[in-house]
Amino acid sequence: MTDGPSAASKAWTSSSSIEDIAAALSASSVRSVVVVTHAKPDGDAIGSSLSVARALARIGKSVQIWVAGPVPRWAAGVLGNGTPVALREFTPGAAAKPVDGEPVGDADMCVVVDTGSWSQLAELRPWLEGRAASTVLLDHHLNGDVAVAARRVVRPECASATQVVAPLCARLLGVAAAALPGDVAEPLYLGLATDTGWFRYSSVTPETLRLAADLLQAGVDHTRLYALIEQQDAPSRWALLGRALTSLRLHERGQIATMRLSDRDFIETGATRNDTGGFADMVLTVETVRVSCVLVENPRSADQPGKDALTKISLRSKPGPRAIDMNQAAQIVGGGGHARAAGAKSSEGLDGAEKVLLEALGRVWVE
Repeated sequence: MTDGPSAASKAWTSSSSIEDIAAALSASSVRSVVVVTHAKPDGDAIGSSLSVARALARIGKSVQIWVAGPVPRWAAGVLGNGTPVALREFTPGAAAKPVDGEPVGDADMCVVVDTGSWSQLAELRPWLEGRAASTVLLDHHLNGDVAVAARRVVRPECASATQVVAPLCARLLGVAAAALPGDVAEPLYLGLATDTGWFRYSSVTPETLRLAADLLQAGVDHTRLYALIEQQDAPSRWALLGRALTSLRLHERGQIATMRLSDRDFIETGATRNDTGGFADMVLTVETVRVSCVLVENPRSADQPGKDALTKISLRSKPGPRAIDMNQAAQIVGGGGHARAAGAKSSEGLDGAEKVLLEALGRVWVE
């Protein structure tokens, strides 16, 4: 049986327009802006944050990006390739406590990109709550919390958050996408390319490719970005992949694949949580596999040593007439995302989380 959309997801729609958000950010009364995104940012989160921050800096705003890390090892190569914008990294699990120890401070407006979920903004929630009236949000996910921002542009049909952000950058700077400054165009292309698997996923549309062409015309070096993002693996990532493949299990006549990584796997290989990116997609190359799941154990917190570790779940599915909706499955276990790619966090350990996950998939399964 397939569950219908939740009331929360039905309410997760646009409440504003790019034009209105651009006007609000451009107002002379707005001098300082904070840009935030989800914890453990990927290419789309960093790309959408950096592009809008650089566009705002170019029109005279004081801008900072706040993010709960860790950031990917390649991030420095993007952050250092254009207009400097301050990036403040927050300690995961600590409420609004930046790594540098300085006070969080204030801002006239806040921009949230590539998420609308309180669970993905946990570290910054104490600062964000109560600021909805001065917060704008641009996202492409299927569900979120409307209380995060009063003004939202939500476009689930977009392949990346940067596809939503690009028109805002163009509007702020008064140019077409093909004429954007290179240091704004590059992070936009970064998000577009990485969130589509370098234009391999079913989320790619003619609009996606038209924007990619415009950004290339604006001067983006595709080869440089690909080398920076995809050809900088540490040996530890491949050691971790070996552990993941060793744990591979097939369910439902080979149609569901699960892989598990324990905290010990990370310690013994020297890999980081960011090194798991792309693991779920790899298993979809198996002919019979329709759904791929990666379960990652996070270390137990020092103040709750007796509790099960939190388990992060990443879900991917193949497109087609019998495609399984990953967003619906993830919502059942408290997460969300896209139809073909979603995620969730479980308070269960690996065994419990896998059991709950397989039960959730059974509820949305299509034969």
